[in-house]
Amino acid sequence: MAFNPQHYFLLFLTIALLSALCLAQDAYVTTRATYYGSPDCLGTPFGACGYGEYGRTVNNAQVCGVSRLYKNGSGCGACYQVRCKHPQYCSDEGTKVVATDYGQGHDTDFILSVRAYAKLAKPNVVAELFAAGVIEVEYRRIPCSYPGYNLLVKVHEHSKYPFYLAIVTLFQGGTSDIVAVEVYEESCKQWRGLRRAYGAVWDIANPPKGTLAFRFQVSGSAGVQWVQPNTVLPSEWKAGVAYDTAIQLT
Repeated sequence: MAFNPQHYFLLFLTIALLSALCLAQDAYVTTRATYYGSPDCLGTPFGACGYGEYGRTVNNAQVCGVSRLYKNGSGCGACYQVRCKHPQYCSDEGTKVVATDYGQGHDTDFILSVRAYAKLAKPNVVAELFAAGVIEVEYRRIPCSYPGYNLLVKVHEHSKYPFYLAIVTLFQGGTSDIVAVEVYEESCKQWRGLRRAYGAVWDIANPPKGTLAFRFQVSGSAGVQWVQPNTVLPSEWKAGVAYDTAIQLT
């Protein structure tokens, strides 16, 4: 085979780009973080993502509010590894948190629950880290992992059968963001879009009758694509009940 310098250049360029992509995915971003108090040191059930009790206890209550990472609600459910940058106080691993709320203050990207903030510290200097209040941290996006759980679609408590339906997705795995939701209307043979009411809550007035099939448009490392589970909601869905999609996002 004849030597072709162009082939070697293209191979080198491909390897360099792949290496750069891997480094970019693993890179940490520097920012600031603080914490919010709660009576039981857990998260809040009143977060802007609309998760309710799930937002208080998911991930062993290692949760947070985010500001620019909220992304108009599509950042709800994202997972991050956060490490503080004060060697005298900080553990090496830091904490892994789930974004369940919106919050900002003191030029921070993260407002952590008490449990999450405490995990940043070495065991013998937790009090000193809390006394600091606002700290320098670094973070990166990581895949959410919920062993034993599929993606759930919960009918929001404000839903009114059969005239108004609002849903929120729980145990969203991987690193993809849900950017659109549609429900299939059998009578018209077409998909109808739901409105992002707020956070991770999507709603629709006068939803289709009968069993409801949904599809989710997700944005992630593989680009933007539609993911469609099998039938999700029964014909007589009930407010407050979570239904298993039998799938998980990546």
